[in-house]
Amino acid sequence: MPAISMFYGIIIRMFFYDTDCHNTPHIHADYQGQIAVYAIEDGALLAGSLPTKKHKIVVAWIAIHQDDLLADWQLTVNGKKPFTIRGLDQ
Repeated sequence: MPAISMFYGIIIRMFFYDTDCHNTPHIHADYQGQIAVYAIEDGALLAGSLPTKKHKIVVAWIAIHQDDLLADWQLTVNGKKPFTIRGLDQ
């Protein structure tokens, strides 16, 4: 479960071969032990939750980096390591 980005205490991960539970391209966001799963296509919350401010930050980050995230998704579903993507506070 490689971390592909970190910003404002949020760790963004993408899991290898992770198409069983969520068929849509997605990321996992972890903030202080709270985990939420977001669709890359539209930032929709698929599972879990984050505090409201952190949720909004993650959704904005997804919108900014959608193309990079979709490219990483293709790598991970093929068992390859995704590239790191710049966070918002860098």
